[in-house]
Amino acid sequence: MDRISISGPWITEKEISYVTDAVATCWYENANAYHDRFQKAFCEYLGCRHALPLPSGTSAVHLALLALGIGPGDEVIVPDLTWIGSSAPISYVGATTVFADVEPDTWCLSASSFEACITSRTKAVIPVDLYGSLADYEAIQAIATKNRIAVIEDAAEAIGSEAKGRKAGTFGDMAIFSFHGSKTMTTGEGGMLVSDRSDLYERALVLGDHGRRPTERGNFWNHEIAYKYKMSSMQAALGLAQLERIEELVSRKRQIFSWYQERLAGLEGLTLNEEPPGTKNSYWMVTAILDPALGLTKDRLIPLMEARNASCRPVFHPLSSLPAYEGLPQATAARRRNVVSYRLSPLGVNLPCGMSMTAEKVDYVCRMLIQILQSAR
Repeated sequence: MDRISISGPWITEKEISYVTDAVATCWYENANAYHDRFQKAFCEYLGCRHALPLPSGTSAVHLALLALGIGPGDEVIVPDLTWIGSSAPISYVGATTVFADVEPDTWCLSASSFEACITSRTKAVIPVDLYGSLADYEAIQAIATKNRIAVIEDAAEAIGSEAKGRKAGTFGDMAIFSFHGSKTMTTGEGGMLVSDRSDLYERALVLGDHGRRPTERGNFWNHEIAYKYKMSSMQAALGLAQLERIEELVSRKRQIFSWYQERLAGLEGLTLNEEPPGTKNSYWMVTAILDPALGLTKDRLIPLMEARNASCRPVFHPLSSLPAYEGLPQATAARRRNVVSYRLSPLGVNLPCGMSMTAEKVDYVCRMLIQILQSAR
């Protein structure tokens, strides 16, 4: 079997046509044509009022924090088990990062841990829809409302996921998406900030365009030092084409997961992504958690799979374990407190699940995985 990549997009003639058109026509007065179409289509898809295309999901988190006025002296709570893009912008604005634990089944922010981490300085929480799973937003929102805490939903990995009929990205005051090349829908690099709150959206518009107000852009009149966060027209064109195929893309992801689920059914020592009642998981990543009784960790399993031409990647390391946060009191406290994150991370592996996966490739990956697990017993 040729090498099987961990992830990758599904590009058709529609995407190529839209991007080619953007390259040829989106200049001067027509520069924002695809941005406008992409924003409108994204709002219609989610059922939200505002959407702002950006260079990355990380920049979307940054703008969300800035729009909320969060800065030095404030605390922001994030789940410990996530990518640093969810938390790094907290440091950008000078606030303090607080690491909460996750649920053992969905791997998303634990509402009880979130509540236990709240102090008088807590101004926001960033629940992360890890690998396509959704956090318990009903419980999280109730706690946040009671304590006057803003909710920024990090839906970077969860486009197409749903809970109780609501799409990922419609929970909280603001939400963010990522369109990195590995994501279910992609713009190569890119992101989106969405909200129903016009005040936050309008503030983000100014902060993302060098401090210029939308009505004064032609005058190059800057009211404050801000940032340059804009998606290119080619990226917007690619995003629009992908969004017009979003149901097809999510269905492909769910099909890939179902192949894994069928082939690994009944296999002892391994647990795949959950889909709790009332939810729809878009399964950005097919993730396997190993039983500790196997004596096999992600660090041992991944090289064994790589040797068999199946590229895998580790479940995220707890943020509080990273050198980037070494020595911080909040990280030290989290290492003692967040037992679920620290139990899951060493045992978690993402299996190949790019859009080019076929039933034959999934069958091969599963055979190799079963072979390794059996030899480990």
